[in-house]
Amino acid sequence: MYKLLSHNDLDGVGCGILAKLAFGKNAKVRYNSVSGLDREVEWFFEHENRSTFLFITDLSVNAENEKRLNEFYQADGKVQLLDHHKTSVHFNDYEWGHVVVEDANGKLTSATSLFYEYLVNHQLIERSNAVEEFVELVRQYDTWEWEKNENHQAHRLNALFFLVSIEEFEEKMIDRLKTGTHFNFSEFEEKLLEMEENKIERYIGRKKREVVQNKVDGLYAGVVYAELYHSELGNELGKEYPHLDYIVILNMGGKRVGFRTIHDHIDVSEVAGKFGGGGHAKASGCSLVEEAYKKFVLETFHLEPLREDVKRNRYNVKRSMFGTFYKNRTEEIFLIYPLNECDWAIDHYKTKMDLTFSSFDEAETFLKRNYGVWLVRDDTFVNYLMDEVNSMRND
Repeated sequence: MYKLLSHNDLDGVGCGILAKLAFGKNAKVRYNSVSGLDREVEWFFEHENRSTFLFITDLSVNAENEKRLNEFYQADGKVQLLDHHKTSVHFNDYEWGHVVVEDANGKLTSATSLFYEYLVNHQLIERSNAVEEFVELVRQYDTWEWEKNENHQAHRLNALFFLVSIEEFEEKMIDRLKTGTHFNFSEFEEKLLEMEENKIERYIGRKKREVVQNKVDGLYAGVVYAELYHSELGNELGKEYPHLDYIVILNMGGKRVGFRTIHDHIDVSEVAGKFGGGGHAKASGCSLVEEAYKKFVLETFHLEPLREDVKRNRYNVKRSMFGTFYKNRTEEIFLIYPLNECDWAIDHYKTKMDLTFSSFDEAETFLKRNYGVWLVRDDTFVNYLMDEVNSMRND
């Protein structure tokens, strides 16, 4: 008999699907939240047959259960932990632990991809195109490679995962992977996903107008309240407000905090770790503990939301050689313009600031972080230029 304890997200459930493909009715699968795993491990030791092979995927146990698992293994118990989170690498010190964040070819891993290779290498499952395509979609979604590769099928697989129950998703995927030569969505699923994508787009559009900015431990965070679509929301907000180091998504009902970043120089698993959480470099989370509540709720609740940059301008556009015009809530005006091929400057009320910047983006980030500015409409920019021309004529 095999027992699998896995995470309750797409990557974790991907492992469950592989376990049922490999072991059939001999597989018992339980999906857990990060905080729920240790209770399941304790239940395993108290109730399961000692001959049961225990797999733990996409999650890691606390120090007490780490010790118990090692004692279980030393007493000829069968256990294998497979994970890909940086916070779990110390499990590689054990023969029963296998944690790989990035493989030998520099490719980021997922729990599903690691479990699949384990099953294949131990001749517990046969390779197939359909299964490998499914595993790769899960891997690309979980590592966010799908966006870089423009692999929207991976993104759609995760959307489908949230549209149905875990049981229904499992059933659909197992049947498809057993019988199909390639992995595809059904015609009905395509229609369903199209409707869901439109719904997500509208939801994100609303949330873009609710983000507040705060400096936390030297980094600039964008804070928003949301209970849905955290991955998509965090990614889109990061692109809308690239001057922010990371996005904080507060789920007050679930008392959880999600952290997302689009930047390579920021590791949000380190941010989450300060509050007892963890995860990936670009996506992590923690419980809404007292310190997190203080920093992200109490200290930000009174702040005004950021204003979005105006879209579809023809004249007042970013990186323009004629300058780019901004203003803020106190009606201060700013102009970013090039001094030469390498340097950019900022005029504040037509007076040049002392600072110069090596790129337009650096200048814009400075303004957005320190003055709360946004890109204004074309007509405001044109009126500004006309006033400048008239002023020069009068002089």
